[in-house]
Amino acid sequence: MTKEVLIQCRDMAEEVKDIQRRIEKIKEELHRIDIVSDSVKGTRLDGTYGSIKITGYPMPRWKRKTGALNKNKELLEEKEIELLELMAQAEEYIESIPNSEFRTMFRLYYMDGLTWVQVAHKMNELFGKRRMKFTEDGCRMRNKRFFEEN
Repeated sequence: MTKEVLIQCRDMAEEVKDIQRRIEKIKEELHRIDIVSDSVKGTRLDGTYGSIKITGYPMPRWKRKTGALNKNKELLEEKEIELLELMAQAEEYIESIPNSEFRTMFRLYYMDGLTWVQVAHKMNELFGKRRMKFTEDGCRMRNKRFFEEN
């Protein structure tokens, strides 16, 4: 397993979030589709001639939105399954690393999706008794060196 799988795991998590955002946007748009009304001249059921009010949903738009919603839900299910498989592989790889600090750092960055600044802060919380504090650049460079050496 290489760094690419860890990066893929992080990227796929963002992709899943994007699909979830799109689904929510479509749901909001569906809720905003109002009932439309129109009046036409014609013969009513009682046989009189005059204006008839017609109300309903704009079906072509409604069908397009519900179709897009269903496609995105299916895509989300597929991507979530793929993400779970990738996360299992990534977690297995991270567990094989002998150094506890590296394991923690990689979990925070690749699995939890934190930025290097957030990783440094979290590492300082977790390993507070360390003589030298973790920094954003320090974490990024340790990550880079680890993959160059391995």
